[in-house]
Amino acid sequence: MKNTGKLRGKTLFITGASRGIGKAIALKAACDGANVVIAAKTAEPHPKLPGTIYTVAAEIEEAGGKALPCIVDVRDEQQIRKAVEAAIDKFGGIDIVINNASAISKTQTLQTDMKRYDLMHNINTRGTFLVSKVCLPYLLKSDNPHILTMSPPLNMKAEHFSIHMAYTIAKYGMSMCVLGLAEEFRPQGVAVNALWPRSTIHTAAVDMLYGSKGALHSRKPEVMADAAYAILCRDARQCTGNFFIDEDVLLDAGVKNLAKYACHPENVHKLKAAIFMDVNCAASKL
Repeated sequence: MKNTGKLRGKTLFITGASRGIGKAIALKAACDGANVVIAAKTAEPHPKLPGTIYTVAAEIEEAGGKALPCIVDVRDEQQIRKAVEAAIDKFGGIDIVINNASAISKTQTLQTDMKRYDLMHNINTRGTFLVSKVCLPYLLKSDNPHILTMSPPLNMKAEHFSIHMAYTIAKYGMSMCVLGLAEEFRPQGVAVNALWPRSTIHTAAVDMLYGSKGALHSRKPEVMADAAYAILCRDARQCTGNFFIDEDVLLDAGVKNLAKYACHPENVHKLKAAIFMDVNCAASKL
């Protein structure tokens, strides 16, 4: 997915951008010459996780963009407001919001303690609502405003709830924010969409869930970054209320070789389906 320059000078506010999918989207936009607000918690090096808001800022600048690292826990309204104000002071506005920050725990009901339940709901659903709400007054001033949330299509199959109900409710809360905001702000021309992967994406969360074998049957975060880029370059008034799947977006954009996104090319036909995806990735178009 080649860069077109359409995001040059645009300001993106990305939560959870210190690593993984959020970082990949930030770097993709930076190649256009975009301004990126890195809204994440990691300011000091983590013993087990790579990257901080400052190391990512350096990578963004090196890629051709402008960066603003901000310490933000999306559960903290004041930190969000402070980061948004800093973005306005530095870049003059906000054009795009990426709700990427998320917490996961694939536990069943009896194994889910309420501290973990509250963490997922406060980061996933409440965080998405709050970040979108605080940024919307500035998005309404943009000529092509987008909110893109990393959340799954709303599928009410009982199995998605029975295996990890607390997590499902928290992620579907993010998707319901997409559904509601898209319709509420359709008249004002704000695009609000969701993006979700067909296969697992190799991130710290996947390593946490599947261990050292997490990458074997996964795609690189760049597949989500390229799909996000294709969406964000669209006319906001003509593209809202969608629950996009990464590979569908890329195929529609003319990308013919999805095999390049596989972490291990030898397993390109053995990709593991992402959570909430019913279709076996081995049958996906490549």
